[in-house]
Amino acid sequence: MTLRITVEEDENAVELKLEGRVAGPWAAELNRFWVEEALRLSSRKLLLNLSSVTYADAEGTRTLREIYSQTKAEVVTGTPWTQFLAEQIAQTGANPDDEEL
Repeated sequence: MTLRITVEEDENAVELKLEGRVAGPWAAELNRFWVEEALRLSSRKLLLNLSSVTYADAEGTRTLREIYSQTKAEVVTGTPWTQFLAEQIAQTGANPDDEEL
């Protein structure tokens, strides 16, 4: 399974919706995408929608943590697992190298 990235935006917020696996080459693609997208965020709030994420490896978790730490995004979850992932990326000082979710 791949990673699908959808962006919806209005004058107040940008929603980054992720669907599928944030792992391997898809984690790298999310990072590349984020580097470009972050510039467009400006002063708007980021909603990071993880409700359809099914898996995140250490690199994916690291990328999500980086996005969160840069933006303090509002994280949207839909399952106990995505809630757990949201808690993991919101932790400061944790070592993402030890995590595969």
